[in-house]
Amino acid sequence: MDATAPRVVRTRAELRAALAGAPRPLGLVTTLGALHGGHASLIARARTENATVLVTIFVNPTQFNEPADYERYPRTEDADVELCAGSGADLVFIPTVDQIYPSGSDTVVRVGALTKPLEGASRPGHFDGVTTVVAILFGLARADRAYFGQKDAQQLLVIRRMAEDLAIGTDVVACPTLREPDGLAMSSRNALLTPEERAAAPVLRRALLAARDMYAAGERDGDALRDAMRTVLASEPLSNPEYVSCADPATLLELVHVGGPALLSMAVRFGAVRLIDNEPMA
Repeated sequence: MDATAPRVVRTRAELRAALAGAPRPLGLVTTLGALHGGHASLIARARTENATVLVTIFVNPTQFNEPADYERYPRTEDADVELCAGSGADLVFIPTVDQIYPSGSDTVVRVGALTKPLEGASRPGHFDGVTTVVAILFGLARADRAYFGQKDAQQLLVIRRMAEDLAIGTDVVACPTLREPDGLAMSSRNALLTPEERAAAPVLRRALLAARDMYAAGERDGDALRDAMRTVLASEPLSNPEYVSCADPATLLELVHVGGPALLSMAVRFGAVRLIDNEPMA
């Protein structure tokens, strides 16, 4: 296939036909669209490790807790396909809702304990939507590898758990978070920030680094590390934290004492826009 001109398919039947003759191994990148440099890095990584690269673009309604958030999510199909072309994708699957959830669909894929804290507590039902749509896309693609960004650390853990538990056979590959020059993690939601909110948003990264630096200096008290992040966030009037966490990176349970690896993470609202970020600590 010509990597500079990815084939766009829109139905399950078209996708199956396109994949039937595609060389293996197959790398998959699932997205909500509004693609940016972080997505480009996932596609490029898939390109280096697979004979065929498939990107899916689908704004999945079942993972949005707020209807208004779903409606205002950026939809930039032409630019997305152009980015896919430049990053090395062979196929781009852009289905309608009825192609993912045909009439009569009545199955939900639910992961247990990993979906309870953090994003799960703030956004009830969110991960049911994520795991259900990803299970459908994994089933349609039957990819050898699927690539996900570390920025969505909890989602990465949940999808990996789902794939292992259901013996799906797709290797879930974690890829580093890409950042803007000022430290803000790349996100499709960044485009929704006002100029003032965008200027304030790098406070997430500063808060994470403050706690990481305390840890590097010997601090091992979980509350002290969480308090350090809250203090930095409080210095920015436009930030409205939903949660601040210092948790076990395998279970996502909050740590009292940090005796080993930990995951620092947070969700912060700037007006109507909700941003997340995290920092793993070895």
